[in-house]
Amino acid sequence: MIETVLAAIITGAATLAGVLISNSRHARDMESRLERAQAVTDTKLEALTREVRMHNELARRVPVLEEQLHSMSHRLKDVEHLRS
Repeated sequence: MIETVLAAIITGAATLAGVLISNSRHARDMESRLERAQAVTDTKLEALTREVRMHNELARRVPVLEEQLHSMSHRLKDVEHLRS
């Protein structure tokens, strides 16, 4: 009877050790995957941030260019009017 109880205790301890080791490895693997995914996300976010900044700079400059073009158009019409 004692041998049976001892065998059950040893089997239970071995099973518990195996589960703990397996869970530890799985947690490390999952953490590694999450870190990799976060690095990819960070890289994509940085690229998108650069693109948004470029777009915002362009959006800031376009009205200035439109105003300059409008002014040049008026001056050209004035010159054409003076020649005729």
